[in-house]
Amino acid sequence: MNIFAGLEKFGLKVENKSLFEEEKKAQTKEAGAPTEEAPTEESFLLEKALRCPVCDKVFKTKMIKNGRTKRLEPDDDLRPRFEYIDTIKYDVASCPSCGYAAMNRYFEHLTAGQIKLVQEGVCANYKPSADTAEKATYDYDTALDRYKLALFNTIVKRGKTSERAYTCLKIAWLYRGKAETLDKADPKYAEVFKECKEQEEAFYEQAYEGFTKAISKEMFPMCGMDQCTVDYLLAVMSFHFKKFDVASKCISRIQSAPSASKRMKDKAFDLKERIVTQMKQSK
Repeated sequence: MNIFAGLEKFGLKVENKSLFEEEKKAQTKEAGAPTEEAPTEESFLLEKALRCPVCDKVFKTKMIKNGRTKRLEPDDDLRPRFEYIDTIKYDVASCPSCGYAAMNRYFEHLTAGQIKLVQEGVCANYKPSADTAEKATYDYDTALDRYKLALFNTIVKRGKTSERAYTCLKIAWLYRGKAETLDKADPKYAEVFKECKEQEEAFYEQAYEGFTKAISKEMFPMCGMDQCTVDYLLAVMSFHFKKFDVASKCISRIQSAPSASKRMKDKAFDLKERIVTQMKQSK
């Protein structure tokens, strides 16, 4: 049967061929086309000069290019995920001269009193690395060193509880990321993986304790997060530690908050369902 029968009256001669033949050819061509190579981690980075507020020296650090990354679905505890790169590795600025380090959002914001504390508690004993050259990219071990130095600085400068908690949370996320990227063929895989999960759990617990204390004495926004976001984060962490009563209270606050978005309320509802299921199974 000619499916184009009747078009002759318009002066058109159409052969009786498959309606989707051209589409199939296009798909075949597309399938056989050379695949695009994945971009390198370095292509997402730019080098930025910063002036240290403690020693006043200028140094270069790696930053993420705005708009270059493609966001993926985050983890349940809001750990951000991006295609081809773990952006968390690049969220600390660290002065190679004096040892002052902090997450990017806090780096330049120091009081005169805090500068003095850092000078006395960090800079006086800090030994700069022999290798001062800025690396093209940061591996997980390098990022962890930078974050732990930032955490130490936060304690020395008497930073807010929320800043300490958030730094601990990001360190836990880094250990999670490191565990995910380990080579399973490596003979030391099991040993390193176990260590990563133990360290992740330890810092996760510190973060949970810190945020629990912070919400009782600090104002929102907290670490750039509004109250609903912090409540959701605490609910997920409480669920992880099987503190179902705390998780349920956090979820109730989200569900009753006029400012909570529909997406946030939906996520809170899904978490509530998981809590109910878990509680039933534990009985």
